[in-house]
Amino acid sequence: MKKILIIALSGLGDALMFTPALKLLRKQLPDAQIDALVMFKGVKDIYERNPSINNIHYFNFIDEGAFASLKYLLKLRGKYNFSINVYPSNRKEYNIFNFIIGADKKAGVKYLRKDFQNLGFLNNIRITEDDSLHNVEENIKLVEVLSNTKFNDKPDLEFSLNENDFSFAKNYLQNININEDELVIGFHPGSAEFKNHKKRRWEPEKFSALGKRIIDELQGKVLIFGGPEENDLKNEIKNNINSEGAFAVETKNLIETAATMNRCNVFVSNDSSLMHVASALKLNVVAILGPTNPNYIHPWNTNHKIIRLNLDCSPCFIYSPRPLICFRDDIKFKCIEELTVEMVFDSLQKFIQ
Repeated sequence: MKKILIIALSGLGDALMFTPALKLLRKQLPDAQIDALVMFKGVKDIYERNPSINNIHYFNFIDEGAFASLKYLLKLRGKYNFSINVYPSNRKEYNIFNFIIGADKKAGVKYLRKDFQNLGFLNNIRITEDDSLHNVEENIKLVEVLSNTKFNDKPDLEFSLNENDFSFAKNYLQNININEDELVIGFHPGSAEFKNHKKRRWEPEKFSALGKRIIDELQGKVLIFGGPEENDLKNEIKNNINSEGAFAVETKNLIETAATMNRCNVFVSNDSSLMHVASALKLNVVAILGPTNPNYIHPWNTNHKIIRLNLDCSPCFIYSPRPLICFRDDIKFKCIEELTVEMVFDSLQKFIQ
């Protein structure tokens, strides 16, 4: 029996964007043992519900340190015939992990930038990165070369919710007096913070101004989402909107967040993991993109509109450990700083109309 390990360490959005490839892999190899190695709780929550995965290895490599991490990886060594570093994962640590686990066939992308420095050559099954492709498509290519199969399908992102989840959301929304016939717009004003990624965020003041217009002009309500580390950000925007129609959503985990998001008529988001959750839920998504290549991460297989400036210097964000840096001399991060409230408001109105 083929034993395959999916190494999904680079984050929630990246793990979600591997699920279409995972579905195709399972269809091609129905009897294989397909396990996953993850280190974020949100990824564990999603993959636990994915029918294509047999087992999950969950370990917080960041908090546990080098010695404990090595010890954990050595327990997996020699147990798998195939391993896959999900795209994107252009860090030497991930490639070293893949090498230590020691599968006969180690799949990974050959990156156009910073590949050698990040030890990409440790993988022995390779495809070359293509800037014109979505992350989902890159992952499908990885699975194609590993399984020696050409796939014509490009499935949706997969994030399963059940009746208990929907029941939680229904009760939560009733408790904050949101009725079934009301217009509800979701916000995710946060994003990852590491490697200076906070610079990918649209300003909180603009989210607040957008929220006021939704409530005043469209008679809608605004739900502001984010993880526990974004509570201050959510409350700042809610307080600045200063209306009973704005709510900072409080949930215990990603599952509850997703179930509540499912009620939104439109979801407005930075380049973030919740943008991809919204795509998996097939919501109408307004994606606010600055330095990232929209080919890589646009909302997958769902109705969406992208807000960006198309500057000559964009996109400048690449998949590597390098922090996000702006090289402009006039306005730093102009690609996000000069995106206006009017641009976003006009786009979400088109969904409502």
